[in-house]
Amino acid sequence: MKVRDVAFTAYAVTDLARSRKFYEGVLGLKPTILKEGMPWVEYEIGPATLGIGVSEQWKPSRDGASIAIEVEDFDEAIAELKSKGVEFEMGPLETPVCHMAVLRDPDGSKICIHRRKEGACYS
Repeated sequence: MKVRDVAFTAYAVTDLARSRKFYEGVLGLKPTILKEGMPWVEYEIGPATLGIGVSEQWKPSRDGASIAIEVEDFDEAIAELKSKGVEFEMGPLETPVCHMAVLRDPDGSKICIHRRKEGACYS
């Protein structure tokens, strides 16, 4: 098997309208796939896609996967999120290769606000 790319990352949510207010109103994401009556929304973030959806067979988990969203200006992003009442579970903090802070969506899924340092190498 030859893997070409990650098709999308997805989070289960319990209330699509509430989650859309968070992802669109707080994080500023724009929906790219939105179909009437379908309990699923997708957001393109650079070359990646984040989906959120509601299903009886798929439940949110505070201990599940997380996504890191790369931002242009870390300090500006943190200030904007704080002005919207967002509380951070971790950080903001600086590492040798990046700046990051972790928050949670309305269902408890982790979201990392992230900015790589110029020239930083992860290897």
